[in-house]
Amino acid sequence: MTVMDDWVTAACAELGLDPGEVSVPVVLDLARDVAHQVLRPGAPVTAYLLGVAVGRGADPAAAAARLSELAGTWPVELGGTAPAE
Repeated sequence: MTVMDDWVTAACAELGLDPGEVSVPVVLDLARDVAHQVLRPGAPVTAYLLGVAVGRGADPAAAAARLSELAGTWPVELGGTAPAE
């Protein structure tokens, strides 16, 4: 086991969750996309928002894909403001 595996197992035990239901690569990929394409502090906030959405019934992979796509289209020149529609 890796330190990440140990941490996820311990955190899941603390929260009463099944570690088998946690897709660490999906969360890490999403955090990377947001940190590199939007802004670094947005990564943990986005991971939290993903968790809230999943807790309300969203499919984890689909929600993460949508957020990664949004991050990929985020205009760098806006300096952290919302894109124009």
